[in-house]
Amino acid sequence: MKAWQLKESGSIDNLKLEEVDDLQAKAGELVVKVISTALNPVDYKLVESGHPEWQYPHTPGVDLSGEVMAVGEGVEAFEVGDRVAIHTDLSKPGAFAEQAVVNASAAAKIPEGVSFDEAAAILTAGMTAYQAVIQKLSAAEKETILIHGGSGGVGGFAVQLAKKLGHTVFTTASKDSHDRVKTLGADVAIDYRNENVTERIMEETHGEGVDLIFNTVSSDEATADLDRLAFSGQLAYIAGAPDMSGIKPFTLSPSTHEVALGAAHASGSKKAVDNLAHMASELMGQLDKGDLDPVIDKILSREALPEGLKMLKDNETNGKIIVRMQDE
Repeated sequence: MKAWQLKESGSIDNLKLEEVDDLQAKAGELVVKVISTALNPVDYKLVESGHPEWQYPHTPGVDLSGEVMAVGEGVEAFEVGDRVAIHTDLSKPGAFAEQAVVNASAAAKIPEGVSFDEAAAILTAGMTAYQAVIQKLSAAEKETILIHGGSGGVGGFAVQLAKKLGHTVFTTASKDSHDRVKTLGADVAIDYRNENVTERIMEETHGEGVDLIFNTVSSDEATADLDRLAFSGQLAYIAGAPDMSGIKPFTLSPSTHEVALGAAHASGSKKAVDNLAHMASELMGQLDKGDLDPVIDKILSREALPEGLKMLKDNETNGKIIVRMQDE
């Protein structure tokens, strides 16, 4: 089979498409014929930085959809030919290949009405948004939410999920993306490049702040979010925790939530890994009903995968980049 091999970390240009041996399934595993992979920021970051558990040459890639080719001992939920989607363990060889070995517990079956491209698109980005908006941020008696980066992969899914919960959705996005995020469900789009986000939020909420915030940007921005949060509000973050030292005890009464999707594989918890499959199934169910936009921006050939990573790194995309590893 063919696979993108990384001989050493440091540069996207170090990826080479090469012929490698076919794979075998051990107990609890599946071998999947990879049809589509979705590119994510974590992919190019790990290509450049490496991972302590990687052995080179290494095949990167965390998101894949395809068909089951082989079933390992003890796996009863899947059989050869099943269409599946999986957010894989980033410490192990992954999706940038014609075949991948995956943990069967993390795999979810793809509904008939969902394409391989759509299934791949909802994995890292959609599941991160799902974990933040549905599983972390309590919606009980909450009305407003600020989602950073509504035109991105994670933010785009978060906007849709929050709107389905009935929230008034505020999002930050560049001016040329405002129509896009409003189509996804945002009620108010804030041009973070030319507007003071805090002032706009306080103006829109009559000085109260928002009940919920999902920060996809940075620790510094998460700290700034504390000034945008309503009393007893909740803040979920994926790019660094806020500095809480400026908040006096028993004043704002905030709750904060770390969202770390890939940590499920490293946790040692089967329940955590099973939850990956659950989230993927829930999101694909919404896709199947036409209730969710997979926010696919580009579909590239296998040979263009490194160029796709560079586009993602340079922020030259408005949604998910999908790479077709081979024909169905």
